[in-house]
Amino acid sequence: MRTDAATVSGQGLIVPGSDRLDLPEYPKPEPGNHPPLDFAGYKSTGLRHPQQPLVLLPQRLTEVTGPLLGDGLITMQDADLTTQHAGEPQGQRIIVFGQVRDSGGRPVPDTLIEIWQTNAAGRYRHTREHHPAPLDPNFTGIGRAITDSGGRYRFITIQPGSYPWGNHYNAWRPAHIHFSLWGRAFTQRLVTQMYFPGDPLLPFDPIYNSVPDDKAKAGMVAEFSLDDTQPEWALAYRFDIVLRGRRQSVFEEHGFEEHRFEEHRFEEHRFEEHGA
Repeated sequence: MRTDAATVSGQGLIVPGSDRLDLPEYPKPEPGNHPPLDFAGYKSTGLRHPQQPLVLLPQRLTEVTGPLLGDGLITMQDADLTTQHAGEPQGQRIIVFGQVRDSGGRPVPDTLIEIWQTNAAGRYRHTREHHPAPLDPNFTGIGRAITDSGGRYRFITIQPGSYPWGNHYNAWRPAHIHFSLWGRAFTQRLVTQMYFPGDPLLPFDPIYNSVPDDKAKAGMVAEFSLDDTQPEWALAYRFDIVLRGRRQSVFEEHGFEEHRFEEHRFEEHRFEEHGA
């Protein structure tokens, strides 16, 4: 089958009356949006950043299509981190919602979003977690959802806590939630973090401040939404995400993995408690 590149949205278009398959072509990220691979303030990047120039892979069929998840793999309970156990977790209940868009501003439907975070005390449920804060037996800190036809998503969770991470003297991470998205194609892969407005630790955090562009940095901070807050039940934060292009959400170039987990990726285990 003959393939011709075309800048389109979707998994690929078969042109009627021909054997031609037009493949999507995704624009390269704009320089300045993403943090450098080696950032002096973030010590562990000095040891694990690439030493050789990166090789740009061509956008062929494998890169611009998939993954296809099918129906029924994600349930409503996966997106509600407060109802995954027998009791209610400790902490402030919050709603995190938003829209996923592509580089052209179009909604991205049916895409997988995964999140992971600390509990209200600032502790991950992870075997390599050493922060001496209490675990919450009713909070695992992992969730996933599929965007709807308008690219919208919604999670119910607990306000995460801050924690020390050993990067420098008296180093504390601001409260944040990790996001992982696949988009329509592997070239749209995104791993990022959502921060909270007004967090006093943001000016001191080298991970957050490694992002060179001020607008891109501001895009990592969720917007408090009083209109979407549910009275006497939960606060609400809006966090919109853009996959690739000039306004792309910040990508965690070096994984933003804290020293205390060494180089063991937290996301490999984020669903082990669910048996996935």
